[in-house]
Amino acid sequence: MTQVAAHTDNDQQERRQLGDRLREARKYIGLKQEEVATYLKIPRTALTDIESGQRRVEVIELARLAKLYRQPLSFFTGEDDASSGLPIDVAHLARKAAELSQQDRDELGRFAEYLRARSLAGQS
Repeated sequence: MTQVAAHTDNDQQERRQLGDRLREARKYIGLKQEEVATYLKIPRTALTDIESGQRRVEVIELARLAKLYRQPLSFFTGEDDASSGLPIDVAHLARKAAELSQQDRDELGRFAEYLRARSLAGQS
């Protein structure tokens, strides 16, 4: 495979990953494609193409989407390695937890352990 072909394949893979993150974020906050497309002032089909990785996203569009979805740009670009591998709801919780005091984070951790134990007890 030539360098050009490898670069093209990498671009397509990155667009698909970006599209996946954008779709997950949209669904997480409960918006329909039509609503987001109206917000961006683009056709819904263009948003479908973005979310499927078939269309490049303009920087201005990505910035608007990040604001709408209440996520940092780095989450969508993959530069935030700590949260890019996490489900969007978990990444959101992690960012919010980071803003808490140490005492509150400790309490949150205990609460998470309680929820986990309760969930496991319900399975048996």
